[in-house]
Amino acid sequence: MMASASSFEECCLHQCLNSASSKVLSKSDAFVKIRAFEPDRTTPLTVVNWDRGGVAKFHYQCWDKLLEAARQNGNAGQLRLTGAERNMVVEGAKTAEFHDADEKVEGEAAHIAEILLNSRNCIAFTGAGISTAAGIGDFRGLDGKWTNRDKKKQYGASASSLSTSKCSLIDLRPTYSHEALIKLMEIGLLSFIISQNTDGLHRLSGVPPEKIAELHGNSFVEKCEKCQTRYERRFPARTNKIKCPDNPCRMCKMSHRTGRKCEKRRCDSYLMDTIIHFGDNLEDEVLKRAEFEASKADAVLILGSTLMVSPAHLLVTRGPEPHRLIICNRQVTPYDDECYKVGRDMKQLGSRVFGDCDFLMREVMKHIMPSAELQQWEKDRAERLKIYDSKRGLD
Repeated sequence: MMASASSFEECCLHQCLNSASSKVLSKSDAFVKIRAFEPDRTTPLTVVNWDRGGVAKFHYQCWDKLLEAARQNGNAGQLRLTGAERNMVVEGAKTAEFHDADEKVEGEAAHIAEILLNSRNCIAFTGAGISTAAGIGDFRGLDGKWTNRDKKKQYGASASSLSTSKCSLIDLRPTYSHEALIKLMEIGLLSFIISQNTDGLHRLSGVPPEKIAELHGNSFVEKCEKCQTRYERRFPARTNKIKCPDNPCRMCKMSHRTGRKCEKRRCDSYLMDTIIHFGDNLEDEVLKRAEFEASKADAVLILGSTLMVSPAHLLVTRGPEPHRLIICNRQVTPYDDECYKVGRDMKQLGSRVFGDCDFLMREVMKHIMPSAELQQWEKDRAERLKIYDSKRGLD
């Protein structure tokens, strides 16, 4: 006698909650990963077998049931959460990361490739998530900079339970997704990139300066505060070794000066970093270029952004309707519903993928490039890495 669907779900839920180390999850399953806070030894935990640091993984449907219980004062169906565990679930929901099943991602990749091939003016919009595979941390992920700050402030989480990224910018190299975007440009399927990243990886991958708007600046670019001449460096413009003149910005209260001076004849003014700090306004010229390119876009490929930062996120729907948004990110965004809208032919206009950018882009490129050409291009990454290495280092 076959078990009913409801009894199967209860069995799965029981196994999932008691195996937070994901023993019941296969590598190809869809899952959600959450990180709450490190409970002390006296905290009563009765439902979930939390991993160290308050981390757990669940099937999508199991997570939905657990979250429902947490929001109903700890009770839903067969679940009875303690007060402490209810708080952990609610806290974990704030930064929950979702990963679609491999089969779902592969299917969406074919749809995304079709959108790119039929688009006349597709642009890309990138956030911190495109660079996590390179070793740099994000902001609102499970171990993001702001996530750790908030948890430490609210729960007093110990430094040992908060993992942080300590990678050096000079050691970062473009990811598969960075290289896929420049390849799409070369093929003619991508016209422009709007980036929230400051790591310089788009430029290092080969994106021409006229094909990108780095809204929040570039750590490897400095500019003259008088004549605005820009200098792209092999090293981060701001380093601890350079003593910057004391000249705080009236907006962010920090000094933007790098300690070097303009090399242009008869100028000799101080050079500044191009990073946009909290309180700073975006550079008018950069923002206007981004707005212009976004206004023409008939499709937007959004990689690794939660689309929460203003005014940057407003750009993704600046183009003519109907909007064709392709979003790949581990967390939900305010624009997810846009991806599922349908056109006059009743076909879905965009695409929404939860997961890692590199995995998705590997699948997308399989539908864009001939197999032999794709294999050679991927094999040539070793040579491209040598080129990247030659463009980084201290003079």
